Amino acid sequence: MARPRPSRAAEALAAAALLVLAAACGSRLPESDFRRDDRAPAPTRGTGEPIRVGVVASATSPVGGSAFTGPRDGAVAYFDRLNARGGIDGRRVEVRLCDDGGSGVGNNECVHRLVDEEKVVALVATTALDYAGASRVSRAGVPDIGGQPVGTAYDTYPHLYGIYGSKAPRNGTPGWDGKLYGGTEVYRYFKHEHGARTAAVVSYNQSASAAYARLVERGLRAEGYEVVTEQVDFALPNFRAVAADLKEQGADLVFDAIDGHGNARLCEAMDDVGARVTAKVTNVQNWTSAVAEDYKDAPRCRNALWATGSSRNFEDTGHEAVREFRDATEDLKTHSQWQLEGWAAARWFTDAATSCAPTGITRACVDGHVGRADGYTAGGLLLPVGFRPSPEPPATGRTCLSVARWRDGEGWVTQGDMNRTCFEVPQLAYEP
Repeated sequence: MARPRPSRAAEALAAAALLVLAAACGSRLPESDFRRDDRAPAPTRGTGEPIRVGVVASATSPVGGSAFTGPRDGAVAYFDRLNARGGIDGRRVEVRLCDDGGSGVGNNECVHRLVDEEKVVALVATTALDYAGASRVSRAGVPDIGGQPVGTAYDTYPHLYGIYGSKAPRNGTPGWDGKLYGGTEVYRYFKHEHGARTAAVVSYNQSASAAYARLVERGLRAEGYEVVTEQVDFALPNFRAVAADLKEQGADLVFDAIDGHGNARLCEAMDDVGARVTAKVTNVQNWTSAVAEDYKDAPRCRNALWATGSSRNFEDTGHEAVREFRDATEDLKTHSQWQLEGWAAARWFTDAATSCAPTGITRACVDGHVGRADGYTAGGLLLPVGFRPSPEPPATGRTCLSVARWRDGEGWVTQGDMNRTCFEVPQLAYEP
């Protein structure tokens, strides 16, 4: 079995960079909306007290209403189906939702309400723009299961279990003495499987965007690529000029550190100038069914979109666990990889709570079960996840990845078995 990735914090930095970009557009932080889940409870077999869990999402963040809701929606869908089938040991799971508004103040308020007042057994599928309350969750010994590592919290604090796992000591300092590590498996994949040799990295002239672009450049060079760097003005980006240079340089791959809207405009410009690439590579946050609409004016570039991640393609309905997710979420307008990962997080909590049922479903028991995870996959939805700390930072690691490409009329098409698409690659240090 392939070892879990030492850290997915590099991808977290990508998300954080793009979120900073979106917030920089001048949006004002909205007031937090702390919502309870007021839907009528589903019937259960037993009469025990409900098992209360909390879900924190920056649903009204400056990034927009849908950017952070995928994991929440996936988790809620899982618990709805679980309750319809009798809950856990005859007890209904009661979901308490909290929107932190994308602010640190709002996040602390959500944590206080859910942890101290609501007394939730666990947090599930946390997706926060500013996880300011992470240390408070950790001090309370509340397991936070399957959260999205938008920041560094899941590589910093005990009792916090990110959806991709971590080998960091998690002793209150990010990673190893403030340094995180990310692998080069994505770049190795395109070189090994598709013969790519030249890669372009497109960024804005903005600090967060430029920092992530430099990390991508380091990884590409470590894998022997010729790297073309392209930077555009954040306020007045000239994507056509970038696209023309990409064509001139003959880039095989295009990576980026720009937002979703910028990506769509870049793709349009690439189509306009006739820039053809093997792959326009995006990440798990943009792995959604909305591609046809978002890239409607760039058909050639759209069909060159590839996504990589650490979870099974949500379009892979030939797999039983994915099929169950899709059946339960068929009424959703769009589907996304983050929804599937939220579903997997809820399943993870359920597996832990079920194991604790004979002796009592407590914070400590659930925390102990998840903390001992070594190769957990949520029924095959995730690459093997674990949290055994390594005292020394990794120099290399055998890492696997899930890969899909967009095809009009087919959606996201899985490329190979994610459990066998694995490479021994260097792990590069960086400071978040």
